[in-house]
Amino acid sequence: MHILIKTTYVKRIFILTAFLFSGFFVSAQDGNEIIGEFGFSVGAAHYFGDLNNRANINRPKPAFGLFFRKQFGNYIGMRVSAHYAQVGYADRYSKNEFQKLRNLSFNSNIWEFAVQGDFNFYKFVPNDPNYLFTPYVTLGIGAFSYDPYTYIKGQKEFLRPLGTEGQNANYEGRSQYSTMAICIPFGVGIKYNFTEKVNLSFEISNRFTTTDYLDDVSKTYAGPANFPNTASGLPSVAQLLQDRSYEVDKTFHFEAGQQRGNAKQKDQYIIAEFGVSFNISNYRCPSL
Repeated sequence: MHILIKTTYVKRIFILTAFLFSGFFVSAQDGNEIIGEFGFSVGAAHYFGDLNNRANINRPKPAFGLFFRKQFGNYIGMRVSAHYAQVGYADRYSKNEFQKLRNLSFNSNIWEFAVQGDFNFYKFVPNDPNYLFTPYVTLGIGAFSYDPYTYIKGQKEFLRPLGTEGQNANYEGRSQYSTMAICIPFGVGIKYNFTEKVNLSFEISNRFTTTDYLDDVSKTYAGPANFPNTASGLPSVAQLLQDRSYEVDKTFHFEAGQQRGNAKQKDQYIIAEFGVSFNISNYRCPSL
């Protein structure tokens, strides 16, 4: 229930942002002084972390965004954005023998809300043929929700409630991680004024985050003793998912205290996206 409330809250922010953008569009039709722009983006997201520690870009997943950018002159803008993205990875994609034996995997939906500053390299003035194009850099801060899950025997299982690193047993004082975290978007892009009303853009922006559990992997194994069997005496789902090496080698399992992830490095994700934006204008009464 706690997870559902947080995710629903972020989704409501996303919907509210879309509503505000539509309101800007309606109010801007008769204007002629450009003050900003609103738009949408479509692209791909990719995860980097304990399961993808060599920054491979081989498992992109879809990403969608909405944004409003307020211009402060021709070089600086402030952007409010909302994104939905999917991320995921698996140890089986690695060439590292340890990771292949570890055999963990995850997927997660991300709902993100961020505020960013955009800084143009060149003067950007829509409708002026001399200033229709500029590269830019963007930097900001945001919050996002995530909830990693995986599949076992064809069944989808959310990982956080299972406490796969011993959180439910308070192993070494561990407690359940939050499904909300902070992100720092930092990236570069290019923008082109296509028509009087429309701009096109392409942006690649990495998200540095404050969590190491985007993939549900961070520290050490807690060991099977911290995952009691079911009432029927069979291994619990949590026990089967905390160490999946048995699916690769039935004679092997990791002991409590052995490395599972790298707690010294936070997880990250990147979004590459194409954007279409519509210029917003102030209405000015015609002179009599």
